[in-house]
This record gives sequence, C-alpha cells and structure tokens, in this order.
Amino acid sequence: MWILGGVSLLNDMATESVYPLLPFFLTTVIGAGAVSLGIIEGAADAVSSVLKIISGRLSDRWRRRKPIVAAGYGVSAMARPFIALAGNWLTVFVLRFIDRMGKGIRGAPRDAMLADLASATNRGRVYGFHQAMDHIGAILGPLLATAFLIAYPSRYRMLFALTAIPGALTLLLLWFAREPKQPATAATGRSTTVDRRWPIDDTMLPSPLLRYFVVLSIFTLGNSTDAFLLLRLTEAAGGPRFIPLMWAALHVVKTVFSVVGGTASDRFGRRKLIAIGWVVYAVVYAGFAVSNSLWMLLTWFMIYGVYYGCVEGSERALIADFALPSQKGTAFGIYNAVSGLGALVSSIVFGLLWNTFGARVAFGSGAVLAIVAAILLFVLVPPPEPDRHV
Repeated sequence: MWILGGVSLLNDMATESVYPLLPFFLTTVIGAGAVSLGIIEGAADAVSSVLKIISGRLSDRWRRRKPIVAAGYGVSAMARPFIALAGNWLTVFVLRFIDRMGKGIRGAPRDAMLADLASATNRGRVYGFHQAMDHIGAILGPLLATAFLIAYPSRYRMLFALTAIPGALTLLLLWFAREPKQPATAATGRSTTVDRRWPIDDTMLPSPLLRYFVVLSIFTLGNSTDAFLLLRLTEAAGGPRFIPLMWAALHVVKTVFSVVGGTASDRFGRRKLIAIGWVVYAVVYAGFAVSNSLWMLLTWFMIYGVYYGCVEGSERALIADFALPSQKGTAFGIYNAVSGLGALVSSIVFGLLWNTFGARVAFGSGAVLAIVAAILLFVLVPPPEPDRHV
C-alpha cells in the first residue's frame, strides 16, 4: 500500500507540474479558446474513463492487476514530457489524450488492488490514505514548478520536459510492488482453478450500485474540468506565475481532508460524506459565480479541497462495498467511465456557457446539479451493508 501510494505521489508530482499551467499555456502561449480547453480536458477524461472499464474487466478476468497498472503509468510517463514540443492545441490534445489513456489503463486495476488490500471496516481509510499520498505529490509538483518559473520565467516548455524524471522514478518504484494474492474461489464459492479466472457469470452489478451510478451521472453533468477554475484564477491574478502555488495549496487541503474524510466514511457512512462533499462543491461553484476578487476566489478554491476530501475516498469505498469480489475491477471501471464521460459533456457545455453567457452562468449551473444529486443520493441509493448500523 505504501508503494502504491509512493507511485501515485511521483506520478502526480509530474502531472501537477503541468496541469495548472495548461489553461494559460493553451489560451495565451498557443492561442486556444475556452471551448478548446473544454474539449481537450473533457475528451482526455472521457477516453480515460472508457479504458477503465476495459482494464478493470481484464484485471478481473486475468486475476492480475499489476502488469496493467504498470502499463498505464508507463504510457503517461512517456507522453507527458512531449507537451514541451507542442506548437498548437491539437498537438496538446493528442498528448493529453495519450496521457489520460495511461490513466484509464491503470486506474480501475489499481483501485481494485487497494480493495484487495482493505477490509470492509477500513476501506475509507485505505482510499483516503492513497488519495492523501496522491495529493502530496500534487503539492510537491506545483511547488517545484513555481520555484522553477521564479528562477526561469516563461520557460514552460523546459518545465514540461523535466517531468520525464519523476515519470521514470514512478516505473522504478512500481517494480517493487507485490500484488495481493487473489482468492481461489469467488463469492459464489465455485472453484476457478480451471481457467485461473474469477467466474464471469456474475455480470449484473447489484441494484444499489447501478442506482448510485445514475445519481453520480447527474452530478458529473455539472462537474466540469478544474481547468476552468484555474482559468478564472489566472484571469483574476493577472497571469499564471503563482497559479502552481495556489494549486499546491489546494492539495494541502485535499491531503488533510482525504484522510479525515475517508476515515469518517468508515464511521458515519459513505452517503453522508459524499452528500456533504457535493454540497460543498455547490457552494464553491456558487462562490465562483458571484465573486470577482482574487482573494475571494482563492478562498473558495481552498474550500474546494474539502469537497475532494469528503468524496474521493468515500466514493471508492462505496463502490467496493456494493460490488461483488468478482466485479471490483469492472465496477471501478464503470464508476470512472460515468465520471469521465460526464466530465466530457459538462466541460464542453461549460466552455460554451462561458463563451456565450459568461462565467457566472457556467459556474451556477454546476452548483444546481450538485444540489440535485445530493438530494437524490438519499432518495435512490440505500446504505451499503457496512453502513446499516449507522
């Protein structure tokens, strides 16, 4: 678990050195618009999410997760540094597309590996810990990027190229990870020694899980890429110089609340933490809709980290609670697909709303959908078994 956390730390250190600068790089250095930004980030997340279904299902069938995880990290590590050579937004689109392909390949098998390591009573804490390590990397990356830009102003391309170093270290560390042994029998009790796979007739996901995916899809329609938040901050700050520092500060909040939120979901229930997170999301988006000063926007941005802390570990733990042992990789794949495809639609629509009606309408629509989803979560989705005593 520590090794997987370290891998995520290094990978995010590379990714988050690039990500907070992309909105400015695309809109100013390359000359792309808000719609192009939405297409790039939305499509990148969408392909990532679709691939998670395939990779998650394959990891269930093969009962091997680590090789798929390693392949995913390798694809991202190779594509990311080449953004330094991009001369137009289509090149950035292709490279981000490949980078997110790597995320799609590794995401569901890695989450399933963590589920294999956790028990029903500590899943929230396990996922919260992993997200905290992820966010520590997202703190270090922007801090290093800020220091680099102070020393070498406007050398964005060189900074992007240097992400090859943590990418290589990610693969080196992953080499030492040992995959948890999978059970010889599945939840149905039938042997799988003949073809060394879990039984594949348990294809129908449990009804509570399907209901949760429906509610999640409503939330994701208003959950556009964070690049728009960064673009709003960049406009208010008058430039991108300290945007990586703000991004790092957000991840400090995420780190603290990921552990707290994940552990709290073990004790108080997953749905409660997810609903709290979605309400916080709605408040933050409403704040971005009505605020203009940099300090107010930065305050809302820090509160945004509370949303992540409440939701990231709790959602993954909820998926693990509902899914059968033979379905965990598939379930995580579908979960990420719902999130990513919703992000594609919401990011494109968000960009269109921004261009047509302004940022206020775009952010306000996201706030409304988050509140609707939080209400439906308790109406449609029953608590999982570990939460029924709450």
